[in-house]
Amino acid sequence: MILEEAGAACQGHFLLSSGKHSSKYMQCARIFQNSAFAEPLCKELAEKFKTDGVEIVIGPAIGAVQMAYEVARHLKVENCFAERAEGEFQFRRGFNIKKGMKCLLVEDVVTTGGSVLEVKNLVESMGGEVIGIGVIVDRSNGKAEKKFNTNFKSVIEMNVAQAYAPEECPLCKEGKIELVKPGSRPPRG
Repeated sequence: MILEEAGAACQGHFLLSSGKHSSKYMQCARIFQNSAFAEPLCKELAEKFKTDGVEIVIGPAIGAVQMAYEVARHLKVENCFAERAEGEFQFRRGFNIKKGMKCLLVEDVVTTGGSVLEVKNLVESMGGEVIGIGVIVDRSNGKAEKKFNTNFKSVIEMNVAQAYAPEECPLCKEGKIELVKPGSRPPRG
């Protein structure tokens, strides 16, 4: 599978942004390290939305900045990203969403969908129309689609590894594998 080949499917002892612990983690940034992995995955995702009238592709920073560009390139539309400032997603750097603009939101991996939902709310507050949400890896076990209440498509669906509260984590109890915090978001809680 392309995720293993890219080094994105990681095994170990991970502190997730939810605050839970898991033995598996998707480091999708590794996909974007090599265009041989990023290009076909983003092209496949773009194909899923090619007839939806997308005018702009938007990704939450930092994980989906390159992805938004690559999906937009295949759709031949503009792209931009939202970034956190003072704890909330904002459009900066002169990015602007016009009223009625048809927006496709993209994300590399979705487990809870929190970041994408924040960006969706931001786009809608500016008058943009979110016509779809596309992800490379859907780890939500079907929960994201219900949460987003819009056209949701993924390239890969993956069952989430069991996640544990820190006090229930068998890896912590064994004490053999060091806990690592991957990703850019601090854990909640």
